[in-house]
Amino acid sequence: MTSRFAPLPIVLLAVLPLGSAHEAPPVAYPEKAMHAPRPLPDRVVLTWRGDPATSQAVTWRTDTSGRVAKAEIAVAAEQARDLQPTTVAGASAPFTSSLGEAHYHSVEFTGLTPDTLYAYRVGDGVNWSEWLHFRTASREARRFSFIYFGDAQNDIRAHWSRVFREAFREAPRAAFTLHAGDLVSNAHNDAQWGEWFGAPAWVNATIPVVPAAGNHEHARIDEVNSLAPRVLSRNWRPQFTLPENGPAGEAELVETCYHLDYQGVRIVVLNSNVKQAEQAAWLRAVLQGNPHRWAILTFHHPIFSPARNRDNPKLRELWKPVIDEFKVDLVLTGHDHTYARSGDVSGRVRVGDTNVPKGYNQVYDPAIGTVYVVSVSGPKMYDITNSSWAVRAAEDTQLFQTITVDGDELRFEARTATNRLYDAFTLRKRAGRPNELIETFASERRRPPGPKKKAEEN
Repeated sequence: MTSRFAPLPIVLLAVLPLGSAHEAPPVAYPEKAMHAPRPLPDRVVLTWRGDPATSQAVTWRTDTSGRVAKAEIAVAAEQARDLQPTTVAGASAPFTSSLGEAHYHSVEFTGLTPDTLYAYRVGDGVNWSEWLHFRTASREARRFSFIYFGDAQNDIRAHWSRVFREAFREAPRAAFTLHAGDLVSNAHNDAQWGEWFGAPAWVNATIPVVPAAGNHEHARIDEVNSLAPRVLSRNWRPQFTLPENGPAGEAELVETCYHLDYQGVRIVVLNSNVKQAEQAAWLRAVLQGNPHRWAILTFHHPIFSPARNRDNPKLRELWKPVIDEFKVDLVLTGHDHTYARSGDVSGRVRVGDTNVPKGYNQVYDPAIGTVYVVSVSGPKMYDITNSSWAVRAAEDTQLFQTITVDGDELRFEARTATNRLYDAFTLRKRAGRPNELIETFASERRRPPGPKKKAEEN
């Protein structure tokens, strides 16, 4: 009997070991190629210039072939065929960096309906982005959440990406992301900005960004000339379309000092790098005119630092009296590459303590109720050397924070890169009295005893 299955010949293949002499070693992909602009829109980012209930700004980048800025917008529909888009013309401007020539484009959608889901796309009329969604704010003081990040700054693609993406997993319906400065390490380095935009990817195009400028967003254009002035990143204004409602006549503060209102909260962004006195007077007027129950401030340098050699007494002298006067609810900062949060530390901080800078004896004053937070989201870390004022602190811990405002309550959670809850508290409004602070937290995260690292200057 003949078998239906004929034996197959055995073929032996010679396999060269990895890294053999016949193989070229891997070559690092050049930054210029990795982050180069192209005809299709990239770095698409939502921000606000006007009222979040009735407007939305969007900015994007192309190569030099994209000379025209157009956007299409429609009320979002279940079926693509039901979209009825309107075309909106935008503005374009050339941009030169170490990556070469590019164009930045921006459009502001106005006259929108509050609390409405919109679909939009951007391009030049031929080369379009995908269709994306955003939702306008409500006119009412409704519940919402946002995500707060301290410094991303270093190793953004390698190590900040996971923090951002874990934050998005935790709060995918966040109203916006707030960044307390030092988004990058080198202000004018376009490749680093490429990493910063690459980490959130499409999320920036669906959830608006509220950025504050840090010291690393300011640098000399001429790094060789030590006398050259430090200026705002040349990327900042081309890539972010932000409110221009800061102090009048202060060109240095345009689009870095601003405020906006979102569903019952006044959000105020300050630039702690320059013109601090001018901003104090402006801040007083902005808080005095606040029609809402809640006020949240963000800026880069903390008024209260967890490191003795990084204190900012001038900032504290100028801005804290205004914060106290109007009983600001929450102050969100970065810069110190640690985590520290104020609270009731009765008996731990005393007037005259030699290791406590002047003014730290009442960081948290229950008669005022303001809570101060310092945080870090990137991998660069410093030491804590002055934490007696902080009810909660951490070293060597990348964090993101989710903040939910719901009627008379503000709920704050700080989570690690693996989404472990690290700190939490609630602020509760009380008629005619300062906020009630309700604590809910576990043990602190500190380094084991040993030699301390010397903190860098910035």
